[in-house]
Amino acid sequence: MRHSQKMLACLLAGTAVAATLSLSGCKKHTQAAATDTDKQTALLGKLIDAKPGDIISIPAGTYHFDTSLSLNVDGVTVRGAGKDATILDFAGQVNGAEGLLVHASDFTIEGLTIQNTKGDALKINEGENIIIRGVRARWTDGPSGHNGPYGLYPVQTVNLLVEDSEAIGASDAGIYVGQSRNIVVRNNTARQNVAGIEIENSTDADVYNNTATQNSGGILVFNMPNLPVPGRSTRVFHNHVFANNTANFGARGTPVASVPAGTGIIVNSNPQVEIFDNDIEDNNTANVVISSYFSTGYMNKTGVASSYDPYPSAIYVYGNRFKGGGTSPDGVMLQALRVAVYGADGHFPDILWDGYVNPADIVDGKIAPSRAICIDNGDSGVLDADGPDSYKSPSTDKAAYDCSLPKLPPVRLTGKLGEAQQKS
Repeated sequence: MRHSQKMLACLLAGTAVAATLSLSGCKKHTQAAATDTDKQTALLGKLIDAKPGDIISIPAGTYHFDTSLSLNVDGVTVRGAGKDATILDFAGQVNGAEGLLVHASDFTIEGLTIQNTKGDALKINEGENIIIRGVRARWTDGPSGHNGPYGLYPVQTVNLLVEDSEAIGASDAGIYVGQSRNIVVRNNTARQNVAGIEIENSTDADVYNNTATQNSGGILVFNMPNLPVPGRSTRVFHNHVFANNTANFGARGTPVASVPAGTGIIVNSNPQVEIFDNDIEDNNTANVVISSYFSTGYMNKTGVASSYDPYPSAIYVYGNRFKGGGTSPDGVMLQALRVAVYGADGHFPDILWDGYVNPADIVDGKIAPSRAICIDNGDSGVLDADGPDSYKSPSTDKAAYDCSLPKLPPVRLTGKLGEAQQKS
């Protein structure tokens, strides 16, 4: 894969906001309204003075803030009047980077929009029992490298529910869950981000009933090197992942910049991933990509920890509904591979694998059953791109994937999150 660094030409998002929009090159256009200083000060005060059990209500309205908000108290709920009604706009932000930064457990945020932040819209760090419900994170000028990297960004959390939310325009990932455990991401929409939804270095995640469209990559399951914990055991199911063909506008040198535009679901260097019962359509590179760290084009200058496993393993793809896709892969090498294997008018099959295998996993000339890539998806084709030998001997033989793996158990949230999970 190559770094995909093309920028969209000044595309304005479809939703209008109270800010004035101007067209001037490919820079950020939203003009900041005057800061609502009194309302900002009042909300900052409520967050600072919060006590466990408090509900901080933000009435309907559009609030123009220039300073990051933060919360460091457990057991607090922040509640707006609905994501179409309560809007926190940071277009004029001069202090801090995040819209709201939370270091707390037993935290719920619901019913509001955070938009146009310099950095991440909502970041939640090192908390347990977290609910993000009915929250929209967006940048109103459409896809741009000037947008903040992450929309909804819980990291190092345990027992997490992200539902009924939306992310638009993030220059890294719209909904990102990192280094977390016991996760449900459901009923969300991600569009016009580089990565729509990303599960990274996380364990026991269920990602379902989401819509991912108009991103560079729809849903990503990644393991990156040199992070405190590796990830495993992710189920991606009953999602609608279609037309994720937006040019990759991620920052050069970041891992997400290596995601080929036109990717539906991509698994990279992650073990124990199930992809099933999804509708995956019209993603121009491939509907599903399975790849190793070696294909990312992202190489850490400090090296990779010896404990890091760069290979995907125990990947099970079954029972999905595929349509279209693979007609215009992103990048010269992938385009050349398509033409070489399928002809000028041909297209990639639904599933594209880069072909990298850990030599230690080879037993009697085959991948060990517990580490295999297994595909049970009817007539869907598979291409082994032969990345290790520079695409010289790609293979379309499906026999190697004719296997099955033990199915992963559903994620069960605990406590009040378990009760909320059952209400779906």
